[in-house]
Amino acid sequence: MTEESFPVTRTDAEWRGRLTREQYDVMRRHGTERPGSCALNHEKRRGVFQCAGCDQPLFRSGEKFDSGTGWPSFFDPLPGALGTTMDRSYGMTRTEVHCSRCGSHLGHVFPDGPPPTGLRYCINGVALNFTPEDGPAR
Repeated sequence: MTEESFPVTRTDAEWRGRLTREQYDVMRRHGTERPGSCALNHEKRRGVFQCAGCDQPLFRSGEKFDSGTGWPSFFDPLPGALGTTMDRSYGMTRTEVHCSRCGSHLGHVFPDGPPPTGLRYCINGVALNFTPEDGPAR
């Protein structure tokens, strides 16, 4: 985790109780889900994607696109929803993105996305919840 402090904080036991094992590995230990393993990669309804750790809205469905990477990809987050840190793991330098409210690791941002931003926010689907525009999923 980053050294920042966040508005939403939980103990390790609280995080483990709130998140699935895979979510905990991705969001609290900076893991990565297998590409193509999350149904949200194929979500096409209008709505909002939120942080699975604290429910903060992160992306609107209109900013989602098919990057062909196997992970949900977006070209623009909601204002103030994300924070960034430098990730120097695995012998490379990448820009990690995390939820600005709870600090949970979400994925990375790359400069190879579509207009108008040219950015690709490559996000682990297990780190997201989705609420369709017509109301909560049933």
